[in-house]
Amino acid sequence: MMQFAIFNYVQPRDFADKRPENDPDGPAWGAYTKALIEAGVMVSGAALKPSHTATTLRIADGRRDLHDGPYAETKEQLGGFYIIDVPDVDAALAWAARNPAASTGAVEVRPIMQG
Repeated sequence: MMQFAIFNYVQPRDFADKRPENDPDGPAWGAYTKALIEAGVMVSGAALKPSHTATTLRIADGRRDLHDGPYAETKEQLGGFYIIDVPDVDAALAWAARNPAASTGAVEVRPIMQG
């Protein structure tokens, strides 16, 4: 088995006033998460707060350089991630295709380095 990270990139408007009780996409995310769990492939995952809450850190000349916001300014924002354990990249891509962000934003699949 191989582990993959599935990164969910969503539209910024999807974060506006987002709370579990008013998130219209909540059922789709819940169903996707439930399917991963029931298939026995989900290792972990989490939803992230909006990108404006991020802090980016770099070390330059031995000093911390902090900037408010995400590492990269993009049209979509990283909204969350899943770690899955599947036989190969084709299985990971099949799960990514079912991710709700695939139809409204983008989904990135990346293998996790194994020790």
